[in-house]
Parts: sequence; C-alpha cells; structure tokens
Amino acid sequence: MCVVGLLNLTATATAKENGSGWKAGTATITITPDESIWMAGYASREHPSEGILHDLKAKAIAFEDAGGKQSVLITTDLLGFPKSMSDDIRSDLKEKYGLSKSQIILSSTHTHSGPVLAGGLVDIYPMEEADWEKAEKYSEKLHSQLVDLVGKALKSKKPIKLFCGNGVSRFQVNRRNNNEKTLWKQTELRGPNDYTVSVLKVVNNKDKMVALIFGYGCHPTVLDGYDWCGDYPGYAQLELEKLYRGTTAMFFQSCGADQNPMPRREVPMALQYGKELAASVECALAGDMKELDPNLNFEYAEIEIPLINIPTLEDLERAEEQSEGYEKRWATRLISEIKSGKELQKSYPYPVQIWKMGELPVVVLGGEIVSEYSLKLRQIFGQQTFVIGYANDVMGYIPTSEILLEGGYETVSSQKAYGLPGIWAPDIETQIFHATIQMAKELNIQPEVLTKLVTQEAQNK
Repeated sequence: MCVVGLLNLTATATAKENGSGWKAGTATITITPDESIWMAGYASREHPSEGILHDLKAKAIAFEDAGGKQSVLITTDLLGFPKSMSDDIRSDLKEKYGLSKSQIILSSTHTHSGPVLAGGLVDIYPMEEADWEKAEKYSEKLHSQLVDLVGKALKSKKPIKLFCGNGVSRFQVNRRNNNEKTLWKQTELRGPNDYTVSVLKVVNNKDKMVALIFGYGCHPTVLDGYDWCGDYPGYAQLELEKLYRGTTAMFFQSCGADQNPMPRREVPMALQYGKELAASVECALAGDMKELDPNLNFEYAEIEIPLINIPTLEDLERAEEQSEGYEKRWATRLISEIKSGKELQKSYPYPVQIWKMGELPVVVLGGEIVSEYSLKLRQIFGQQTFVIGYANDVMGYIPTSEILLEGGYETVSSQKAYGLPGIWAPDIETQIFHATIQMAKELNIQPEVLTKLVTQEAQNK
C-alpha cells in the first residue's frame, strides 16, 4: 500500500510539473419515447403514457486522469436498468471503446415517470404482448443511443479540474417509520435519513464550470400520472442548467429506497423539491470545495448473495389461486418455469464497484438500496464519500439485516415485484460491506476510523 501511495504522489507531482492533469468530456441526448408506451414504477397504472411535462435525458461524462486511465459515468431519467440490458450495453462499450465494467457506471435517477424497459419488472405491469413489443423496440433504440453517447463524451475530452463538496437537503422522509397519511399530525419525523447532497464540480482551464454532478437519496415519486417527466431530479437538473449556462447537470440517485418526498403527488411539488435540491448544490458550490488530484483507479465485482425461502410448486400454485395482480403473475410465471424443467434461482450476482478519484472514494451499489448503507459507508470511509445506488443493475430492494428482520414491503413483496423467487439471506448487509472494504483496500482507500487511530497514536508518541 505504501508503494501504491508513493506512485500516486509521484504521478500527481509529475502531472503538475508538466501542466497536465484531468480531462473530461460530456454529451447529452433526449430519450423521451417517440410514441405512447407503458410507464415504469407503479403497478397501479392502467394504460400507457399520455403526454410530457419535460423531456427525459441521458447524459455521459468521460474522465481521463494524468496517466491516461479512463472512466465513464452515465446518468439517465429512467427507473433502472435490468441486468440483461445493462450487461449488453456494457459489453458493447467494452467491444467498441475498450471500457471494462469497472470503468463504467450505468445509473438511473429512478424516476417513476419514465418508460418500461425490456426485461425489467416483468410481472408488475398488466401489459399485453403488443405493449412489451413497444418496450423492446424502445430499449433497443436506447441501447444504441447510449453506446453512441459514450463515444461522443470520450471524443470531447478537454483539460479540466475537479472539486468535490457536500450540501444538505431535507425533503426526504423515511417512509418505513413515518405514516404518510397521518404525517400532518406528527411533531417530529423519525429516521434514519441521509440528508447529504454530494457535489462534483468540473471546471475548464479558464475556471468556467462545464459539468456538475450531484446526488441525493430519495425516491423520485412526487408524480404518479401519465406524463413523461424526470420528477424532482429532472427539475433540479433543468434549474441548475438554467442557473449555470453551458453546464451539463447530472443527477445520480444515492441510497433512497426507504425515503419518499413528502408531501407529494402534485407537479408544483416536484418543481419545488427540484429547486430545493438545486439550492443545496448552489450552497455546496459556494463553500470550500476540495480539489481532486488527477489520479483515477477503479474496481468492480459481482458477489453471489443467496436467496432464501424459495417456494415449492405447491406454494406457487396456492399463491396463484389466492393472489391477484403482480403477485399472481409472479406465481404463474414461476410455475411455468418449474414445469418446463427450469430450476428456480437460488442466488444473485450483486454488483459492487468503487472509483477512487484523487482521494475521493465513490462507492457504487446496485438495486434499490436503503439509506443506512450510505450512512454507514460515510462512517467507514469519511463524510466526503460519494455513494451511488440504482447503478449497473436494479434487481430489487437491498435492505439492511435489521430491516430484513422487521419485514415489510422492502423485504418480501418487493422481491416478487422484481420477479425474484425468494428473499435475501440475512447476511446480505455483511456481504456487501465486506466486499466494499476489500475492494477499497485494493485501491489503497483507508477506512477513516483507521486513519484517525493512526493519527492519534502518532500524536500520543
């Protein structure tokens, strides 16, 4: 580790002497469907889209450090990428641009006012075959668009400087521990909550801001209608691009699986929360931001997390008879799989990823991940740590071990909504943190608690 640290310091010093450093390039495309198709996120919807509040966007930023290492962050106004589509996109990016999975973050804002993607939440929507054909057509086009988008970002790289900082925003409410219907009666809100707004500023060699990456952990579920919209993250991006002309604003969803914006369900509220989030970013930009040295490193792994409580054929036949809606469709599909000779899935390859940008740890996790993960990761690696959720593969909710014991939507019925045959094993939290810490060690990212102990010991001597 000492050797790696010395090499990084040497590379940084050499880069500064030569006047070289970070490079970055951005690209943006509109991904609003050309026709009325089914919308993602709610099982209660009864028909395809009707209109548009604002266009959905996909954005990419390509980074290159002083040593020529590259990475790409893609943000999209979508619910989330299913594994099959994410794997195909990243495979094409590997073939076309030589980017490995560790170099790519494929993220979604998790807006519930975007389109259904092929292979995603196949049981939850009451869609006919013709509806799925439209989703397939849209997904194929989106795949090609995203591959081209990354190419444009890579080609547009120019010298830049990077700065990171944090803001605060408080419109998220823990939906497990606060009743939305009686919220107006409460004198205090119960957590846990992570109010952090992570901000990465990208400026060119003339100190003009050219890109702005920001993240927050809260469901984009203000809206539940039939009009395309990026919800509050979409409005926040629009607001920041209006405030800072010529800047590409990119939002990433953090760990907000147990957080809802409240109150909600009105368009003016989505606009309000978007402006509140943009104001938090402005505050961070006005504060003391840390410049990042031009060193980029990355790790990626998929860890097999067991699924338990796998149903038998008899269990599924009983569920099919007694259930309705997506739970009935889930049972019917699994019955068909068993009768065709297919064995039900007993584990899942869960994606964990880390980028180290200068001294900034960026932890990237798949699925709908609850807020305690980001809280604990910042305790481990420092409050400056960026935590991106809903990335690379959105396969279900990712609860803590405590939430698994408590039960509720995030542990059981949501697994059915995502099509998984069972619930997560009780040690899911331990496995994810173990994998994250091991990968961090490979990147010479020291846990903050260890750093504090070493510093304290040195001071005592």
